[in-house]
Parts: sequence; structure tokens; C-alpha cells
Amino acid sequence: MIVQKKYAAIDIGSNAVRLLISTITEQEGRDPMFKKTSLVRVPIRLGADVFLSKAISEENIRRMIDTMQAFKLLMRSHKIEKFRACATSAMRESENGEAVAQKIKELTGIEIDIIDGKDEAAIIAATDLHALIQTDKTYLYVDVGGGSTEFTLYSNGKTITSRSFKLGTVRLLNKMVPESVWNEVEDWIKKVTKEYTKIDLIGSGGNINNIFKSSGKANGKPLSFLYLSSYYQLLQSLTYEERITELNLNQDRADVIVPAAKIYLSAMKWTRARRIYVPKIGLSDGIIRSLYQESKEEASRA
Repeated sequence: MIVQKKYAAIDIGSNAVRLLISTITEQEGRDPMFKKTSLVRVPIRLGADVFLSKAISEENIRRMIDTMQAFKLLMRSHKIEKFRACATSAMRESENGEAVAQKIKELTGIEIDIIDGKDEAAIIAATDLHALIQTDKTYLYVDVGGGSTEFTLYSNGKTITSRSFKLGTVRLLNKMVPESVWNEVEDWIKKVTKEYTKIDLIGSGGNINNIFKSSGKANGKPLSFLYLSSYYQLLQSLTYEERITELNLNQDRADVIVPAAKIYLSAMKWTRARRIYVPKIGLSDGIIRSLYQESKEEASRA
């Protein structure tokens, strides 16, 4: 007998807001199957407000309300059973973040969890990497966002440690990342990886997904350090307008992709990694997995 459920995740990031709808298929004697049914992305870029003025602007509050109302209708149309909305660094650092979340709840019924960096890293760590991670190898998972980057170290199939840093693409664009933050990230990565002789990276986020797509590589194949380095040099050699016209990048991607590539390259350099895998998973996928796990635990207690 097959049972299907639909769950949704709303990821309110510093660069964009996303709605992921997943269909979960359960069959007795088999592991559940998770299939992405729909993904909607709205480039609101809350970080551009918050990292400069410490507050979300009236215009972006209106856009957030419109977006949440649209997401609510989409979830109703898809007959979603469970959903969770999580906001990351932009909303947690904004002076009016809690007030905006309350207003959205009153107008749309969508309750937003403003999570800290540790929670964000933990949710991302809940994503399903078993098809990619080999139990006898070591990986550094790097999830680059607009306001922060989450790092998780896996070895022998287990999570060793994770940490979030205020090193994000929107912050870098606005020159709001001091050299001390880069040094802190470098020191932490070198410290937690020093006892491992060979490490691969796992890259997560819209920018590395875009870079992977442009490579023409088959799914599951890694990008080399050499390819990522040469692509970064190409990005730097082009103007913002040329990245849009020649690389066919969206306007909200053509600027942030440059600092994102720098973060991934830096992580590869500090871990001595020569390859980066790009499985197209992130916070939204972790939210779906967490919701499913919660539902299983609730069912077992009933």
C-alpha cells in the first residue's frame, strides 16, 4: 500500500524567499521517497534593507505580505498537510523583524520562526545526504546564503560539528564583512579539519547550483577546484550587465554569485579540497525532513 503526503517549507532568506512543496511517498518495507513538486522563488532581498538600515523597509514589508498570501493560496491548492516557515539572518537581525512576523501572522495566518544560526545549521544537517556521502570519507558541507554561511563537517557518516558565520553574499556586496570574520572562518575550518587528510566539499545554495548548471556536468559528478577557480575569474572579468547578457543570469543573481564563488573557493582552499559536490539541497529540504520526522514521532506516541 502506498501513502502520499504533501509538506511545504518556506525559507525567508536575506536574498530571496522560497516556497518548496514536496510529495512524500511511503511504502511498507521501503524508505520514504521525497520528491520536489514545486519550487517558487521571490527575490525580495531583505538583507539589503537590514544590513544597511537595521530594519525591513515598508516596501519590502508589503512585498513580504503579498508573497506570504500567494504562498498560502499555493499551499491550499496543493492540499498541504504540514508546513513550516523559517526566517534567517536578515529577519533575526532587523529591529522590526518580530513586528513584521507578527503582522504577517495576523494578515495571512502564516507563523514565521525566526531561527538563529545554530538552528539553521542543524536543520540543514537534517537534509538527506546518504546517497552522496560515503561512510568512509570526510566532507565539509557549505551552505552560502545572503546573510550567513553554515558549515557542517561530516566524517564516517556522522556529523562532527557545525557552525554559522555572518559571511553572506549580500553582506559582502555591501562591504559589511570585516577581515576579522574571514580570519575567524579560516581558523575554524582549519582547526576542525586538520586531523583529516582528504576532504571533499558539498556546496548548497542557489549560486553554486547555477555554477554547476553552467558546467554541463551530470548530476552527482563533482566540480573541480580548477573549474570553480576559472569560473570565478570569468565572473570577475565581466561587468554586472555582461553577466546578465552573456551568462544569462537573473538580475538578482548576477551580483551575489561573485562573492558566493569566493566563499566556496576559500573553503576549498582551507580544507585542501579538490572537488565540490552540488546535490541541490538546502534549508527548505531540511525543513521538510524535520516536519516528516516530527510527524513520525507524533504517530508513534499516539
